[in-house]
Parts: sequence; C-alpha cells; structure tokens
Amino acid sequence: MPAIDYVSIIRSVYADRRAMLAAASGTALAAGLSAYKSQSLPLLAIAVAFILIGMLRYADARAFLRAAIDSDDAEAAEHWENRAVVSGAMAGTVYGAWCFISMVIVKDPFAELTSATLTTAAMVGVVARNFGLDRLVTIQMVLVIIPLSLGYALHGDLYHIVLAALLGVMLASFRKLAADTRSILLSAVHGRVEASRLAAELDIALTTLEHGLCMLDERGVISIANERAVRLFALLGLTNLIGMPLATVLNTLGDEGHLPRTSVDRLLDMVGRGTSGKVLLCLPAGRYYEVTVSSRQERSVLLFEDISERVASEERINFMARHDTLTGLPNRTYFGELAVEDLEARAGQANERTVSLMIIDVDDFKHVNDTFGHIVGDELLMQVALRLRRTLPPEAVLARLGGDEFIIYRGAVENAQQAEADAEIILGAFTAPFLLDGLTLVANVSIGLVTSTAAQDGLDDLMTKADLALYSAKGDGKAKSQIFHAQMDIDYHYRQRLKADLREAVRRGDLTLAFQPLLDIATRKVVSCEALARWNHPELGSIPPSTFIPLAEEMGLISDITAWVIEQAALHCSRWPGDVSVAVNVSARDFRGADLVGLVEAALLAANLAPDRFEVEVTETAVIEEREIANRVLEALAAKGVAIALDDFGTGYSSLSYLHSLPFAKLKIDRSFVNDIATSPRALRLLANVAQLGRDLDLTVIAEGVETEDQLDIMVAHTKVQQVQGYFFSRPLPERDIAELIGRLNARQPQTAANRRHG
Repeated sequence: MPAIDYVSIIRSVYADRRAMLAAASGTALAAGLSAYKSQSLPLLAIAVAFILIGMLRYADARAFLRAAIDSDDAEAAEHWENRAVVSGAMAGTVYGAWCFISMVIVKDPFAELTSATLTTAAMVGVVARNFGLDRLVTIQMVLVIIPLSLGYALHGDLYHIVLAALLGVMLASFRKLAADTRSILLSAVHGRVEASRLAAELDIALTTLEHGLCMLDERGVISIANERAVRLFALLGLTNLIGMPLATVLNTLGDEGHLPRTSVDRLLDMVGRGTSGKVLLCLPAGRYYEVTVSSRQERSVLLFEDISERVASEERINFMARHDTLTGLPNRTYFGELAVEDLEARAGQANERTVSLMIIDVDDFKHVNDTFGHIVGDELLMQVALRLRRTLPPEAVLARLGGDEFIIYRGAVENAQQAEADAEIILGAFTAPFLLDGLTLVANVSIGLVTSTAAQDGLDDLMTKADLALYSAKGDGKAKSQIFHAQMDIDYHYRQRLKADLREAVRRGDLTLAFQPLLDIATRKVVSCEALARWNHPELGSIPPSTFIPLAEEMGLISDITAWVIEQAALHCSRWPGDVSVAVNVSARDFRGADLVGLVEAALLAANLAPDRFEVEVTETAVIEEREIANRVLEALAAKGVAIALDDFGTGYSSLSYLHSLPFAKLKIDRSFVNDIATSPRALRLLANVAQLGRDLDLTVIAEGVETEDQLDIMVAHTKVQQVQGYFFSRPLPERDIAELIGRLNARQPQTAANRRHG
C-alpha cells in the first residue's frame, strides 16, 4: 500500500476519539445495568473493564494527534497501527467475555440480549471505523464471535447451534464489507489525488502557457480563460470573459472597430460549424495575433498566439529583400516590379499616356571613394538619394540600381518637355555642395532620359535607351542631361556589332601592327618605333584605335591585345637594323589583368631581343589609377633593363612626384605643347621649360606631334628636346615599310637646320 494511503487509514482509526469514548461509556452502562439486575460481580467487572479500555483508547487517540506524523511516514504509522491492534484486541476480548459470561454463567435473558445486541452493534462500528486495517478487524471479530458463538452453542439445542454457526458467516461477511469499504475509500482517495494532480497540472499549463487560451462549452460560452487571454481582451476593453458567449464578445469588438469584421465573421463561422483552422487578427497599435481554433465533441478551444514580432521580422526581411540597405530606396528588383506593373496597366488602357524613365549617375564617384574612403562615399550616396527624393513628386518611383546609379520612373507626364524640365530640376538640386563628415564636396550628376507613348515599350527597352542617353551625357562633359533620340540607338547597335566583330578579330588574330618612328634630333636617325594596333574590318574598313581600343577596355579584351602587341613588337624589332628599339603602350587595366613582367620576358626570349631595345609607355592616368601595382611592375621591368617612358605628359595630373618616385627613363611631351610653338612665344616657353625639367631629371625628352618643318627648327633652336615623333617624319607604317624607312634614314648623313634651309 502506498505510504500516503497507509497513513491516511491510520488517521481514520484515531479520528473520532470522542465518539469512541462515548460508545465505551454507553457499553459500560449497559453492562452495569445487566450486573445490577442479575447481581453478577463478573458483569460488574466487565463494566469496569469497558470504562478502563475506553479511557485507554481515548488517551491513545490524543497521543496520536500530538504525534502529528507526516503523510508519508509509513514507519510511524505502523507503530500506531500496532497500538491500535493491541487496544482493539483488548476491547474485542472484553466484548467476547461479556457475551460468554451473560449466556453461560449468568444466564439472564436481559443480560444475554443486551450483550449480544451491543456486541453486534460494536462489530458494525469496528467495520465502519477500522475497515482500513484488515488485521485489526479480523482479530476483533475472532475475539468477539468465538465467545459469542460458543455461548450460543452451549445452550445445546439445534437453534442456538445454527445461530452460532451463522455468526461465523457474519464474521466473513463483516471482513468482506470492511475490504469493500477500504477499496472504495482508497479508490476515492486515489481519484481525488489524481484529480488534484490533474487540476494542478492544468492550472500550471494554463498559467505558464505563452499563448492566450479560451475554452468554450457546448453552448459557445467561455468556460475557461487563462491570464494571457484575459489580458488580451482587457486591452480591447473587455474585462469579464468567463460566462460570456464568444459570439457576443467578438461581435462587440467587431462593431466597435477593435477587430476586423472579416476576421470576426470567419472565427464565428469556424466555431459555429465545429471546424478547426487559423485566423489572423490585426489589432490596434500594430499587434498581430494568430487564433488557432480546435473543435471536438461540440466544444471548441481558441488559442491566441502573439505573432507581432514574427510579422515585424517578416516585414523587415521583405523590406530588406526589396530595398537598398544603404539608402532605403527600392532596389533594382523591386523597382522592376513596380515599373512593370504600371507599364502592363498602361498597355491595357485605351488612352495613351506618356511615361518617362531617367537613369542618374554620380559624376566621378570613384574619385570620392578613392580619395576620402567608402564611409564618405556612402554618406554622399545617402544624401544624393535624399536630394533626389525631395525634387520628385510623390508618385515618382525612385530606386537605386547599384553603385552610384539611381533610376526614376514616372507613369504619367504631360510630354517630353515636362520630362526634360524634371531633369533640369534635378541638375539644379546638385548645384549646392554636400557637407560630409566635416568635408565640403561638390558632386554633380549626369542624367539619361527617355520618354515613351508606345504601349508596347517594355521596361528593358526603356532602360536600354536611358542608358544610351546617359552614356551620351557623360561623353559630352558630364553634369548634363540627355534625352534619348534615334541616332543613339543606331550608334548603340553599331557599337554592339563592333564589339562582337572585335572579339572575333582578336580570337582569329586579325589585328595588325603599325609603327611610328621616333628620331634623334641631332642625328636625324630612327632610334625607336612606337607599336600601334590596327584593325581593318572586312566590311567597314579601317576602324580607328580611338574607337576600338575603348571598346576593348569595356569588353575586357585590352589585356589580350596588349599581350599580342608585346609579342609581335618584340618579334618585328628583332629584324630591324642597329640598335633601334620598339615601344609598347600599356593601360591601367593591363596592370590588373595581365602579367606584364612575364609577358615582356617571354616576348624578349622568343624574339632573342635585348631588354634595352624594348620600351614600355604608360600614361599618368594609368599610374594614378593603379599606383601600387604600377610601381611594382615598372620597377621590376626597369630592373631587367626595359626602358619606361611617361607618355602624354602634361595632359593628366602632371605630378612631379611620379617623375621622382617611378623609374622613368623617358618623358614624352604631349602634342598639345607643340601645336602653337611656331606662332605663340608663350607656348614655346612652356615647351622649353618642360623639356628643361626633363633634362634636369636625367630623362630623355621626346616631343610628340611634330608636323611641320618650322616646328622642328624652332624646337632645335630654342629647346632641349632630344627626340621627336610626328607626321613630319612619318605616319604609322606597316612592318615592311617601317623596316625600309629605318634603313633609309639611318644610312644617310645627318643634316643641320641651316643646311636644310639653304640646301
């Protein structure tokens, strides 16, 4: 038996000490009356024994009460059971003796009737009070029934003998009654304990449940609501839930505008039909709850889960997926969705409407990043986005395409003139400088604009045209807007064709080389030739380098062309007479996209050409864009004996620090310094000073663009230029012609300027 049940039974034995004392007193009085009537001293002794035993058992019950044993103290309970068995056995012995003396010794009818009746009644009391202790009940029954049965049997007649036998049956039935009573009580106790446990667990579950819970009875009335549900509805103005019909609660909240009417109707429909499902509730102050309805056996349970944080997280994720993290503007994907939706709607309308699209590029943004860092660059982009937004009407869709490009779509403008006016307003918004982290920067934008009234024009078409217009605006000097026109499309397709054909020409090796000689002023002999790539298109004829070289840079082909030029130039140079060298131009992209040192080494080895007969020409712009890489590569080439020339000096930054820090051996002065020396003393002084600067730095000074004899004579007379290059001596020639020119010029005797004038 579980300890808690055992202790509970022992407590029931000692529970009613006063009733037990009263029963003992009453029995003693009855025994005393029998003794008085029959004048029997044994019966008087029985009466006294009842009094003593009653007092003993009363004192025992009080002692048990003071002991206050724990509910699971089985050892203490066993001690008190033994004491109860002893006192109960004593009581049973006295009852049995009372009956035996009355029937066998005294033989008084009143004494017999009184003893038998009260003893039988006492046995019923034993079953009622001591049913939990089978040992105690059995001992008391044996001690009573045996003397009582023996007393009846000694009467000698058949009737009393049968009655004595029936008393044995009564003993068995009393034991069975006690066992049944004990089983019923223990079941009740266990049921109560289990019910209490389940109630406690349910209470804990309802209390600790993170969601609100309402349970409905078969009539749809709220019978149970946990604290979270009560708090939820209290926020909506309802404080009493228990006993309220759910329909009344929801209809009240729906009528007052606290809950969406559609959600209320759906909830009531699900509960009314006894179905299960989920309903989303949007509450005031931006709170969201998901209501889960579960129905079974005409009862329903509503679970209210606060999903506000989850909805907010999903909204943030959705916003991040559709918007640029830096500026908060729609990104390219979301912009496409918005613009395409409007364009598709326009296609289904009967009336034409004009749409406009602008692509905006921040001029020289890379310079801002390189000079001031990406933090300043990011701040500039954020302020650009703000200025753009302030200049646009609310219905305009503004987005960031990426990098420093923005795009604007307007689904309805009056005409192309209004779109151009919008672009001018935007340009005007960028006249004021930007204040960036303590810096004051001037930043302009270039705008490519396109308008369309044709319903079949898609977003890709508009973006392509706007991009072409932007390319034109930037080519015209930046800080301008340009609206798309048909010629741009023609030029675009022409460029696309050239790109495709150029890629194929490079793959097939269809490019050729031309060489322009550089002459020594003193000897008039060819000292070097500049190798220049040429492309003769099979259908379009000769494509100038100013056209196909930028295309090659856009396509990433320039390094392939440079590698080919280096290889071919070295090979051709090896066939020239004397010490004539060859010069090859390299771009900023070549520093990143090619192993220049490896290419030059391989070309020199393959052509068996000495390093001092090979020159690399680089512009200031290329050096500035890739200064660290350029410095490392040029130092390595110079260490191998390759001459490094600074090309187009004077057109870039003209920073003297580059002349000092990089291993230049030659300085090529741009043709713009030579153009006016025959007519402008100022231009001549500038050329002379630049040449003097180069000589002071121990550089070989070369003048480009010499086209007339006067330019050459003035240069000889007034400057320290050492070498010249230009159309006066020769245009760029193919390989077979340049070899002949070198042989002819280098074989003749040098002429002075005076000889040429008078000869």
